[in-house]
Amino acid sequence: MSSDGQWTSVSLPYVTGEPGDAWAAEAEAHGGKGTQRLVTVDTRPAPEAVASAMRLQPGEQVVLRSRVMLLDDRPVELVDSYYPAMIARDTRLAEMSKIPGGAVAHLASLGYPPRRVVEDVTARLATPVEAEEFGLELPAAVVELSRVIFSDDDRPVEASVMLSPADARRLRYEITP
Repeated sequence: MSSDGQWTSVSLPYVTGEPGDAWAAEAEAHGGKGTQRLVTVDTRPAPEAVASAMRLQPGEQVVLRSRVMLLDDRPVELVDSYYPAMIARDTRLAEMSKIPGGAVAHLASLGYPPRRVVEDVTARLATPVEAEEFGLELPAAVVELSRVIFSDDDRPVEASVMLSPADARRLRYEITP
């Protein structure tokens, strides 16, 4: 927590490829219990923004893993993670179960270690469905973090869209030159 009592979240533990449950560890460090509920795992055509971010052809197949991140059993983040179907098909990424060690570590074990990460952060008003999921009264602001993880040869291997209530936590980026 920062000095003003707001949760400061950093991305590094989520993108290193080291096995573990980064969300459970982060929540525990802040005195809570972090869990997740897997909502959907399926193969579908990539949405336009995902196809563009991952350098896929329009309509190319991706595996979607949709989750709700919970803090002390309360929804705090909605996450949709996409993987090229040619990488994810017939792996744990395409199974309707939690991935031991995490998806990024699993990608590394498949020969796709994380080499570069690009994140974009935007804010917008929540949709009625999002507000209901988070227990917010409309109008309410949400923060959307879009992340693409690149492997060797600058190949995109994961694109995630994470949505949180705007007042839930602050993002911090530290750069070491």
